[in-house]
Amino acid sequence: MTETTAATKAAPNRLLALWSSVIGKKVIMAVTGAVLILFVLAHMVGNLKIFSGPEEINAYSRFLREVGWPELGYGQLLWIVRSVLFVCAILHITAATQLTILNRQARPVEYESRKNVETTWGAMTMRWGGVLLAVFIVFHLFHFTGGMVGFQPGQFEHLMVYQNVVAGFQVWPISLFYIIAMGALCLHLDHGIWSMLQTLGWVNLDNTKSLRGVSRVVALIIFAGFISVPISVLAGWVR
Repeated sequence: MTETTAATKAAPNRLLALWSSVIGKKVIMAVTGAVLILFVLAHMVGNLKIFSGPEEINAYSRFLREVGWPELGYGQLLWIVRSVLFVCAILHITAATQLTILNRQARPVEYESRKNVETTWGAMTMRWGGVLLAVFIVFHLFHFTGGMVGFQPGQFEHLMVYQNVVAGFQVWPISLFYIIAMGALCLHLDHGIWSMLQTLGWVNLDNTKSLRGVSRVVALIIFAGFISVPISVLAGWVR
């Protein structure tokens, strides 16, 4: 067996060993979580362009599909990014599910009191909040990306983001669902960012309090940024 062949076989084995271990799953969750957090921040900033008017945000939508031209075709880079995000989401959810199963197997009897086990709402709602977010993401893709739900026939217009957002959020049950989902996202990030920093080894006794604060502030900023859009539409400030 040549050295090249041995190295090729060893690499998948190391990856499999990483995935099979609890620490490996936590690392994968941390890395994929970091990618998803960066996307969420970028998505929020893009959404806020709606306050600059229809021309600004509609142009931004076209830019996302034209970026990379002429090396890449129309929308190709956007689909590459979507594919990466999809893989990250699947790995994140799978690792989280497997860790939950392992935790239950290791501790089949629940604690009588969780006072000293999970100390934040983010930690206590992490699993159900994740399920709600998964449902929301599917709905969101069908709603604003595809225009297949939540719109009257002929109401959804491709690349007319401003008009679609206003029309979509004027339906108050959809806006309410969006706000609730962003609340779940806020709680998820509050605990998730903190857990990610711990897993990556960035937390120590000196910076514990400050990094907890950073996690919470980032989560609240993202929550406020996202819900500002449906609230503004419902209030008539954006129309």
